Amino acid sequence: MKLSAGFLLFALVAATPEVRYFQYQRAIPKSSGQSCFVLDPGIFPHAAPQLADLRLFRDGVETPFVIRTDAPAGAVEKPIAPMNLGSRGGKTVFDAAMPDGHYSDIELAVTGQNFIATVTVSGSQAETGSAVTKIGMFTIFDLTNQRLGRSTVLHLPESDFRYLHFSVAGPIAPENVTGISVVRLPASQPKYKTVAESSQLVQKGRTTLVEFTVPAHLPVERIAFTPGAEPALFSRDVSVSVEPVSPAKAEVDLPPAQPVTSSGNILRVHKIDNGRRIDEERLVIDAPFTDFSTPSKWTITIENGDDAPLKLGSVRLEMLERSLCFEADGNGSYTLYYGDPALEAPRYDYAQLFAAQANASQIEAGAEALNSAYQPRPDDRPFTEKHPVLLSVALGAVIVLLGAIALRSAKRPRQSPE
Repeated sequence: MKLSAGFLLFALVAATPEVRYFQYQRAIPKSSGQSCFVLDPGIFPHAAPQLADLRLFRDGVETPFVIRTDAPAGAVEKPIAPMNLGSRGGKTVFDAAMPDGHYSDIELAVTGQNFIATVTVSGSQAETGSAVTKIGMFTIFDLTNQRLGRSTVLHLPESDFRYLHFSVAGPIAPENVTGISVVRLPASQPKYKTVAESSQLVQKGRTTLVEFTVPAHLPVERIAFTPGAEPALFSRDVSVSVEPVSPAKAEVDLPPAQPVTSSGNILRVHKIDNGRRIDEERLVIDAPFTDFSTPSKWTITIENGDDAPLKLGSVRLEMLERSLCFEADGNGSYTLYYGDPALEAPRYDYAQLFAAQANASQIEAGAEALNSAYQPRPDDRPFTEKHPVLLSVALGAVIVLLGAIALRSAKRPRQSPE
């Protein structure tokens, strides 16, 4: 009974969406059937956190929808123990039983430092007795002494062999191979949208700094670097610091929030060493998780050491692409509204039961515009919430009055019984 009463109270006090209370709108072109459009980064600063106040209306009637984040699906690492590990003809050899399905990158768990080795990989559908297909030759390396990092990943083409066979030429003994891991090929590569981009680099001592100011509520999932053609070889540590930009005047004085930090490494190695070709690039790092309700300042620091600073074409902050999907009536006129922070995130059956269709219509939302019908939402809070100071004063007055009455009662002489 108490639970039902709680839900009833929530229903009574929760704000309901009305077109007149949204500050911003975007026209949605006509389509039919399942239709999706990308939410561009410009929506986020004007919407509530997590896009909770987005609403889609068809001729004034709310339309259910779902927001999908374009994240990779099915990318699972699975460790596999090497089989038949040993030496043959001066090379380290071993086999591996692969999981069902398609896979791409293979990472070897190899101990040791300062090595370059060539790995020849072939595949078959049975451990023995079946045809063997050569897949390719790949280079693994550890260039710690040259400060150029390490890579033991084999970038195989998409494969589905049940067994892989490895032959390693180089200073890798059987005891140096401790295992392998497989990354299954995702159904599709995730798409990203640029949140901010800058080519303004500041050299400070042995570091290169790039700074951004990101509006409130705007997610950042990764940082991408675009270096120039030279140098062909580099490995630079990168640190990221994110701190909120406090508003000029806050309603409540709060202690300053601590910066969020993370680190990573960007690397490019294109060289031939002892006849072995090495081509490896890692020019993207993950962004630190932030949940700031205010704008934030991002400082990206590249450690150059004693090397010349990198010539970067640009540095980009990127977010995963997000799309809004709904069932469109070809005869309806749809408008996306947002900018009403009083709203909670909607809960639609459509979102719970949504199944993406390969032939869904891909449409594009119109430019942001102010809602001509906008008016501020009335303040429906109770009087005590609107004026908490007056409530405190009233309570204080009551306490003083009760104290005075109690004191007066204590001083009044008691009548002795006759």
